[in-house]
Amino acid sequence: MSQLKKPVLLALLFCFHLAIKAQIKLPALVGDNMVLQQKTNINLWGWASPNEKIAILVDWQKNVIETSADQKGNWKVAVETPEGSKKTYTIILEGKNKITLHNILIGEVWLCSGQSNMFFPVGKEDGTWKTGVKNYEEEIKNANFPDIRLFTVTTNASQKPLNDVEGSWKSCSPQTISSFSGVAYFFGRDLYQKLNIPIGLISSSWGGTKAEAWTSQKVLEDTPILLPILEENAQKEKNYYTDLATYYSNLKNEKLDHIEESYKSNLKKPSPQGENKVPYVLYNAMLYPISNFTIKGAIWYQGESNAETAFRYLSLFPAMVQNWRKDWKQGDFPFYYVQIAPHKSQNPEIREAQLLSLQKIPNSGMVVTTDVGDANNIHPTDKQTVGKRLALIARAKNYGDERLVYSGPIYDHFQIKKQTIQVFFQYAESGLKTKGKTLTEFQIAGKDQVFYPAVAKIKNNTIIVSSPKVKKPIAVRFAWKAIPEPNLFNKNDLPASPFRTDNWPTKLGK
Repeated sequence: MSQLKKPVLLALLFCFHLAIKAQIKLPALVGDNMVLQQKTNINLWGWASPNEKIAILVDWQKNVIETSADQKGNWKVAVETPEGSKKTYTIILEGKNKITLHNILIGEVWLCSGQSNMFFPVGKEDGTWKTGVKNYEEEIKNANFPDIRLFTVTTNASQKPLNDVEGSWKSCSPQTISSFSGVAYFFGRDLYQKLNIPIGLISSSWGGTKAEAWTSQKVLEDTPILLPILEENAQKEKNYYTDLATYYSNLKNEKLDHIEESYKSNLKKPSPQGENKVPYVLYNAMLYPISNFTIKGAIWYQGESNAETAFRYLSLFPAMVQNWRKDWKQGDFPFYYVQIAPHKSQNPEIREAQLLSLQKIPNSGMVVTTDVGDANNIHPTDKQTVGKRLALIARAKNYGDERLVYSGPIYDHFQIKKQTIQVFFQYAESGLKTKGKTLTEFQIAGKDQVFYPAVAKIKNNTIIVSSPKVKKPIAVRFAWKAIPEPNLFNKNDLPASPFRTDNWPTKLGK
C-alpha cells in the first residue's frame, strides 16, 4: 500500500467508526413488544451523537415529534399516550440512522421488585431452590396471554449508577412464562382478566438481597439512622481484606516451608461478600437505569434478609420507596407489598415493621400471607394467592372497584374493660370470622410483661381477649412468633395481620 493511500484509508475507517457511534441507540426497555402506560405522558429516551436531531413518529398520532440530543449525546422526549387497547402500534425513530419498533401495546405497566420470593419463577429449575409454583405444569400450559408482556431485568450489581440494563420484552406464552416471576405473573394475569387491557410487567429482583441494596448511596448517606448500614458494610470489607492479607501471608510461609511441588495447602481463602449483598449496588444497576420508563405503580416482596435488623427496616423501607418515587418523578405512585410469610428463620419484628410501614408510606397497601406460608420452606409455592391479593389492592385503589375489601383485619386500637381487652380493627366492617372452632394465637399480659395464652372471642367487629392468669391486662399480642398459625379472617376471607399493642423491648433489643 502506498504512503498516500494508507492515511486516506485510515481516515475513512475513522469516519466509519464515528458514523457507527453517532447512530441512535435505545435502552433495552424501549423496544419491540413493550407496553406503554396509557393516558399519560411517557418517556422515550436514548443516545445519539452530540446535538443530533431526531424525528419520532408514533402511529397513534399524526404529528412528528422532534427533539435533539444534548452535548453529551443524551436525549429524552415526553409522548402522550391514548387509552389502552389491544391494538398494536409502531414507533419510528430517525436521525442519522432509522429504528422501527414493532408490536407495541398501550395499557398498564407495573414494576415488580424484591428478593427471592419475587424472583421465584413460575417454572421449575432442577437442582435449585426454584421448585416451581403450585401446579406449575398446568400454569405454564395455560399461560397464553399475548397481551401480557414480560420484561426481566438481568441481575447485575454496580458501585456506580448505570444508564441501561439487559433484557427484552416478551409476549406471555407457555414458551416464555417458565422463567418469569410467579408473583408478578399472577398479579398481572388477574389484572388483565379483570381489566381486559394490555399489562406490562417489569421484573427487577434478586434473591437474598436486602432493602439497602435497592436504595441509593445518597439516601443512605443523607439519612442518619441509615448510616450504620454503610458503616457495617465498610467494616465487613475491612475484615475481608485483613483476612485476605493474613491468608496470603500464611500461604507464603507454608510455601517457603514446603518447597516440594506436590504439597497442597489446607488454608481456606476468605470469600468476599456476594456482589448483591452490598448497599446501593442493585439500585445502581437494576433500578436507576429504568427510572425513565413510565409506570403505573410497583409491587414489592422482600424483607427476609432484613429480619435481624427489623428495627431499622421501619426507617429503611419507607426511605427506599421515597427514593424510587423521587427518581421516577411521578409523585406518590402506588406501592403495594407483601408481608413476609411465617418461616422458622424469621421473626415477628420484621412483620411488625412491614405493618407499621403502612402508616409511613403514602399510597401503599400490604398483603398478609400467614395462611400461605411454609414453616420449612422460605419459598412457599402458593404464589397465586399472593399475586391475586396484590391485584385486589390495585383493583380497589386504582381501577374503580372501590367497593372491594382488599385487606384483612389491621389492628387499630384497644380498650381495657375490667379483666378483658377489646381489640378494634380496620377492614373488619363486613365482620370477623375464625377458620376453626376457637381463635388461636392471641396472648395477653399485665404490667409484669409476661404473656399468657388468651381466650379470644369475636364480638361484632372486634375481639375480646382475656386470661384467668391476667387479672389486670394491659397488652395483647397476636401471631407474635416466627411460625404463627392464626385463624382470624374478615368475612372476605382475608387474614388478619400479626400485631401487638405494646412497644416493650423484644429479643432484638428494640
